[in-house]
Amino acid sequence: MSALWATSAVLLVAVLVLRRLRPTWYWMAFGVTFAAIRVLVRYRSVMDACGLTVPPSRWRLALARVANRPVPEARSPRILQLRPTSTGLVLRLKLRPGQDAFDFSASSDRLRHSFALHNVVSREIRSGVVELRMTGYDVLKRVRMPPPEPEPGAALRIPVALREDGEVHHRDYREVPHALNVGATKSGKSVYQRTLVVGLAPRHVALVGIDCKNGVELSPLAARFTALADNPGEAAELLDALVAYMGRVYELIRAEQRISVGLPDAEITADIWDLPPHLRPVPVVLLVDEVAELALAANKAEEARRDQIVTNLVRLSQLGRAAGIHLEVCGQRFGSELGKGITMLRAQLTGRTAHRVNDETSANMAFGDISPDAVLAAVQIDKDRPGTAVAGDSSGGWSRIRAPHTTLRKAVDVCNAHAHRTPQIPELAPFRPQLPTRVLVGEVHPPKRAAASAF
Repeated sequence: MSALWATSAVLLVAVLVLRRLRPTWYWMAFGVTFAAIRVLVRYRSVMDACGLTVPPSRWRLALARVANRPVPEARSPRILQLRPTSTGLVLRLKLRPGQDAFDFSASSDRLRHSFALHNVVSREIRSGVVELRMTGYDVLKRVRMPPPEPEPGAALRIPVALREDGEVHHRDYREVPHALNVGATKSGKSVYQRTLVVGLAPRHVALVGIDCKNGVELSPLAARFTALADNPGEAAELLDALVAYMGRVYELIRAEQRISVGLPDAEITADIWDLPPHLRPVPVVLLVDEVAELALAANKAEEARRDQIVTNLVRLSQLGRAAGIHLEVCGQRFGSELGKGITMLRAQLTGRTAHRVNDETSANMAFGDISPDAVLAAVQIDKDRPGTAVAGDSSGGWSRIRAPHTTLRKAVDVCNAHAHRTPQIPELAPFRPQLPTRVLVGEVHPPKRAAASAF
């Protein structure tokens, strides 16, 4: 008997260790079975307790009266599918007449407690069908990104984080051309940007950076950047050059349209993506590390420069998509106090990502015009979990995500390994960065700029 107790104790300890160190293995081995049984056994009572049932139809009530039978019970949504995943369960339901998908979204927290699962996210698949993605454990506690899958034709679809439902969150520049990333100091905003650069480095894309913190964030990654500015003065000149490049791309698109009666519809284009591959310009991703530094002004000269910078950013956000120019704007705050034109720029940034913020107003700057629920979720991010964020877009959909911790050393190594992929753009050649050199503390070296090179 003592041997049996000892064996049981060893197995219990092994299971607990597995649950702590390898939650995915524990879930697939034990948790998914118990969770599925729990969901199926409690399903009817949980639906009734959460108000997700409908009363019996009139013909059923009439039939019960005629047959002198008890009144039929309220009907729950019909289960179409219960599918296990590596992080939880996917429950697909067929709604009854009179039910709304919003009712399930509003009851997601109650469903989470009732089914004793970590998280429940509801989304509408099609008319009358709702999918509940239920997570069995805290996926965001230790972010483990799955191995990247080859995605032909999706050169600008970058996996950057893990969603709370276990799915990978992608930054798709073809679907969402421009994005805003806000967050307080030490919230993980810079790590998210670093992860994005690591994902873009192996792709055929030109990286352009504006880092007004004297280049401390982006200069180590300079080997993969086509152009880089580290102060507002250079940023103004760089944006002027980028707008000139955009004009040249539009001239190319206009010249290649060749619209005539006999031209097939598939060959008519209004952006770079339908151009022949040998004529298609390289897409450009502009990363702005701290937008407030570009918008602050202390005198008349700086005000004129600020207006020029904001005007060019607005122009790029409005017209840049067809020319393959995409904006990734980061900042701690992004409100109207930064001056004229800022709210116009924010309105053009479809993608929104909010890391931990210090006040509700900062969260409202990202999601106030999209989703009040996302504002509340952004305010509730724990300061002990850097990298956790709320990601959404102008459609109102949002989810919690957490980016993996990408060290600066890893980012530097990836950028150096793919430095040969850095394209050269004639308009941006004067801003081509030089590789950073080691300097002694106290030494001051004048900034160097690479000479213009032929295209």
